[in-house]
Amino acid sequence: MGLASDLKIIYHMAVHPIRGGSHKERLESFYSGQASGYDDFRKRLLKGREQLYRSVPMAKGDVWLDLGGGTGSNLEYVKGRIPGLGKVYVVDLSTSLLKVARERFARNRWSNVEGVEADVTVWVPPEKQVDVVTFSYSLTMIPDWFAAIDHALRLLKPGGHIGVVDFTVSRKHASAPNRQHPWFTRTFWPAWFAMDNVFPNPDHLPYLQRRFERESLIERIGSVPYIPLIKMPYYQFVGRKRAE
Repeated sequence: MGLASDLKIIYHMAVHPIRGGSHKERLESFYSGQASGYDDFRKRLLKGREQLYRSVPMAKGDVWLDLGGGTGSNLEYVKGRIPGLGKVYVVDLSTSLLKVARERFARNRWSNVEGVEADVTVWVPPEKQVDVVTFSYSLTMIPDWFAAIDHALRLLKPGGHIGVVDFTVSRKHASAPNRQHPWFTRTFWPAWFAMDNVFPNPDHLPYLQRRFERESLIERIGSVPYIPLIKMPYYQFVGRKRAE
């Protein structure tokens, strides 16, 4: 992958019109032309994924849902754990990204990993309840993000863990321990990302902290490829479902 691949990705992110009457159709319109180069470019754009996935507790035999998991690249960060897990589901609405994911699963010979094309706000695994749920830069692309979080909470067993890494902007008046971002950050980045139907939301992080017992929270800023000088805030959150 090189400059030509980057230019193709940037074209689809910044120039190519996103069409479709449904969320699924819009996702496929956005990703179908860039799926082959997705992982290389996103590795430089989407910060904090490896640290987040390695910090989420997972035990032998656990069932794990990676919601909005795209190409399945997140599994590479914990590939040593995969054989010991009971089942892993990578759930996404994009046919193109899941095609890349299934090729990855076959290449790694992960017989306990399955790609599922479904809506993460409603899909229920055969096990009914799971041990781990993760969202990697997917909440900002899910229109009913609150429904996705509530559904994850229902699917988790008491004591189960959720891990989320994503872009963020603070509320105008953020409450501790959340960081306060300046006006430019709160204004520029949501407008810029909205062109790709990505919506950093000041309520994501407070809602996660309300619904789950917080185990860890890290907020940082990261560079965006080909956009010098200014950086985008992101967070890594690990929470636990309270005992019922």
